[in-house]
Amino acid sequence: MSQHLQAIYDTRVAEGLLRPDPGQRETLLILEDLREKLEDRPAKPSGFLGKFFKPAVPEGIRGLYLWGGVGRGKSMLMDLFHAHAGIARKRRVHFHAFMQEIHSAMHAARKTGVDDALKPVADALVEDVRLLCFDEMQITDITDAMIVGRLFEKLFEAGVVVVATSNRPPEDLYKDGLNRQLFLPFIDLLNDKMEVHEIASLTDYRQHRLDGEKTYFAPADAVARRAIDELWRDLTGGKSEELVLEVKGREVHLPAYWAGMARADFRDLCGRPLGPADYLALAGAVKLLIVENVPRLDRSGFNEAKRFVTLIDALYEARTRVILSAEDEPERLYLEGSGSFEFERTASRLREMQSADWGAE
Repeated sequence: MSQHLQAIYDTRVAEGLLRPDPGQRETLLILEDLREKLEDRPAKPSGFLGKFFKPAVPEGIRGLYLWGGVGRGKSMLMDLFHAHAGIARKRRVHFHAFMQEIHSAMHAARKTGVDDALKPVADALVEDVRLLCFDEMQITDITDAMIVGRLFEKLFEAGVVVVATSNRPPEDLYKDGLNRQLFLPFIDLLNDKMEVHEIASLTDYRQHRLDGEKTYFAPADAVARRAIDELWRDLTGGKSEELVLEVKGREVHLPAYWAGMARADFRDLCGRPLGPADYLALAGAVKLLIVENVPRLDRSGFNEAKRFVTLIDALYEARTRVILSAEDEPERLYLEGSGSFEFERTASRLREMQSADWGAE
C-alpha cells in the first residue's frame, strides 16, 4: 500500500502547497479507511468469469458522501483519494458530465429496441468500474431525478463503491423539485449505502486564495494573460478538463474546468447564439468563472453585448465569483448602440462583483 493519505497531505502542507486544516485531516482518516477496504477486496474478474463474481463483502463497502460549503477542499480531498487508491477500474468524473453520458447512452440503447434503456447502460458501467468518484453532485433536472435512483441501485448491487462531493447534504438534493416525493427513496438509498460526512471547516480556501488578488484586468494584454494563468494554476493545481453543458439540445462548452471553477474566452460564451437558459445552467454548474478577452463593443456588436448582459445577470443572481480580462474598464465596454443605457447596470454589477467578499456567503 502506498503512503497514508494524511502523510501525503502533511507533506503538501510542509511544502506550502496546502494550508493546514483540522477538518480536512479528519476527513482523510475516513478516506484512508475506505481506501484500505477497497484495496483489500478482491477485484472482479473480467470477461466470462466476472458474470459469476459476487462482492467479497455481501453488503458491499459503504461509499462516502462528502459535503460542505464552497471552497472547503472537498474536490481536493477526493482527488487525493482517487489518485492514491491502488485499484484497477476506477474513475473520477464531474456529476453533470456523467449524467449527460448516461442520457446519451440511453438514447443509443433505445434505438436498439430494448424495453429498458437503462439496464444495458448500467450493465456496461459496472463492468468498467469498481470505484466511481463524482465531483459536484447536484440534481436540478427532473429527468436526472427520475434516473439516478435506479442507476445507483444497480451500482450498489454490483458492489461499485461511490464517493461523491456536494455543496449540500443528501436531504437537500433536488430541493423543491417537481414531483420531489418520487425522489425521496433515492435520498434514503444514499444514506443507507454511503457514509455522509460534512467537512467541519470554516475557511473557504478558494475565497482565501483570491484575497487581495486583482480580479478585473484591463487591458486584456499579455500581462493580464500571465496573471490569469498564474491564478488558474493556483486555484486548480494545474488540473483541467472540458465540461460540456447540454441545455435544450444546445451545448455550452467550458474548455477549462476543475472542481467548480471554469475558464473561457468571451467568444466561447457570448460569440455564439446562447440564451438565458444556457447562462443559468452555466451559473448553476460553476462557483467561479474566468472570462477572458471581453472586447469594447459598438452597435455592430449588439447581440454579443446583449448576451454578455444576460451572462452577468445570471452569474450575479447565482453569487458566482467572476474574474475578467477586458479591453477597457466596465463603464467603457459598450458606449453606443441599442441597450447601451441598460449596460450601465451591467457595469455597476461588474464593479460590485470584484469586491473581496463577493460570493463569500
